[in-house]
Amino acid sequence: MAPVKTTYREAIRVAMRKALQADPRVFLMGEDVDQYGGAFAVSRGLRDEFGPERVRDTPLSESAFVGAGIGAALGGLHPIVEVMTVNFSLLALDQIVNNAATLRHMSGGQFSIPLVVRMATGGGRQLAAQHSHSWEGWYAHVPGINVLTPATVQDAYGMVLAALADPDPVFIFEHATLYPMEGELDETAGAVDISKAAIRRAGNDATLITYGGSLGKCLQAAEELAAQNIEAEVLDLRTLRPLDTTTILASIRKTHRAVIVDEAWRTGSFAAEISAQIMEQAFDELDAPVARVCSAEVPMPYAKHLEEAALPQVATIIKAVQEMM
Repeated sequence: MAPVKTTYREAIRVAMRKALQADPRVFLMGEDVDQYGGAFAVSRGLRDEFGPERVRDTPLSESAFVGAGIGAALGGLHPIVEVMTVNFSLLALDQIVNNAATLRHMSGGQFSIPLVVRMATGGGRQLAAQHSHSWEGWYAHVPGINVLTPATVQDAYGMVLAALADPDPVFIFEHATLYPMEGELDETAGAVDISKAAIRRAGNDATLITYGGSLGKCLQAAEELAAQNIEAEVLDLRTLRPLDTTTILASIRKTHRAVIVDEAWRTGSFAAEISAQIMEQAFDELDAPVARVCSAEVPMPYAKHLEEAALPQVATIIKAVQEMM
């Protein structure tokens, strides 16, 4: 089958449909995933195809339905839990950190939690401070869970399949601005290797390290820098935990400069963790200090011009590279 052009949201839907068809233990639950088709239309049509037992609406209680997903996974099912937006997932942190992430360890390996949790993350949609932040770096702090951040149509599809094959909890953070994005999807490619980062553009002068919704901005910045004879390499982390430091360090040894683009706030950000890893393991390779381009340290504004000013943008990425050359 030749690759087809489709959207990011459709790629996720295709992967979930394939999983529901292949394994009767797989089911989907979350707010409005049933007849409404999900807040971002990702599950549209699945209820008609698989019925209300396998595509289930839940109450507005993230702690309750994430906890139910953990229980279902303990009972031998393979739940896909959709949390409407990452900000709301904070209501389920006790279930996630104290149960999902710990039960394999606390049971001496007797229990596994094959749980997949999907949620929208990130800003850029004028939804203000309660719907627009990027908490995936917080989750990447927690041993016992995997944290995936698909930035392409193919990864959106392949990471769902990879997550369902994992015996431990997997959290997929889908940047909400990507849902309508179009790209090529090869359904025969199957699951992706979620342990590996990907070089999306090769270069020799500086490495732009990013993930999720900032990948497109970094690729655009690299194009504009190329017109200035600066060849930036663009590295898509893809997975925050486990972090592929091998690919990061190999790129730094080639370009000798690093700019980390992370939509989270700068203080305590995942970008700071990557910077520390580079400093600890490749300090002598650096020709300039590691730079970070992060969101302004304010609650995300509603006004469009203020939101754009608060988020990393192509111009700020370009400026960070220019300043270290």
